[in-house]
Amino acid sequence: MRAKRLRDFVLAITVGSSLPTIVSAQATDSIKADSASQQQAYQSKRDTLVKDLQSAQDKLGDLRSQRVQLEARIENVLAQTMQKRTQTLLVSREETALLQLDGVLANAQDNMVAQRDRMRALGDAVRRRAGSVLVVTLRADSAAPGSLSDASLLIDNAVAATRTYTATLAAALATGAVDPLFRSEVLPSTHAVVLTLSLGGQPVSQSINVATLTETVTYIQFTVRNGQLVPRTWTSRGTTPF
Repeated sequence: MRAKRLRDFVLAITVGSSLPTIVSAQATDSIKADSASQQQAYQSKRDTLVKDLQSAQDKLGDLRSQRVQLEARIENVLAQTMQKRTQTLLVSREETALLQLDGVLANAQDNMVAQRDRMRALGDAVRRRAGSVLVVTLRADSAAPGSLSDASLLIDNAVAATRTYTATLAAALATGAVDPLFRSEVLPSTHAVVLTLSLGGQPVSQSINVATLTETVTYIQFTVRNGQLVPRTWTSRGTTPF
């Protein structure tokens, strides 16, 4: 009986001495389990935060790219607006310049028309006051048949008349017809008259200086004689020839 009590006492002491160790081991295992769980939760949260940060950085990069594109579009629109405004100003200036030039041209045209009218009126007045008429004719009834081809009349070094004679016209002249080369009012002064004919393929020329008088008709008749041009002049009072 005593031995049994002693054994129970020893067993109790052994159990009592090993109980703290067991409790401590269990506590250590629990702490390790909690630490591993916390580490896993931390790692998961860290991974989530890293992903969120990466996503935020990607979005920030997209926003920066969109901002750059938007700034480029704004600058492009501003440049186009400035270009259109510049073109508008240039067109406006050119339009103003054209309108001013049109006004100057219109004024110049009006002045030229007025000057022309004044000169025409002055010329009419001078001719009415002068009343001088010059008449130039050609007679070729003695020319060889078919020898007359063309004629050119110069008055004061200016071409006054030209002729190209067909066979019919040449035949009419050969039968006595007279060709009125020139008839017009002129100033009362001395005029140089030159007639050139083509006779038989050869040019024949004759010149004469004639003085025209006021209120007088002055006649010059060139006649073909022996292959030459012979001039003859006479006058008539009044200003209506023939």
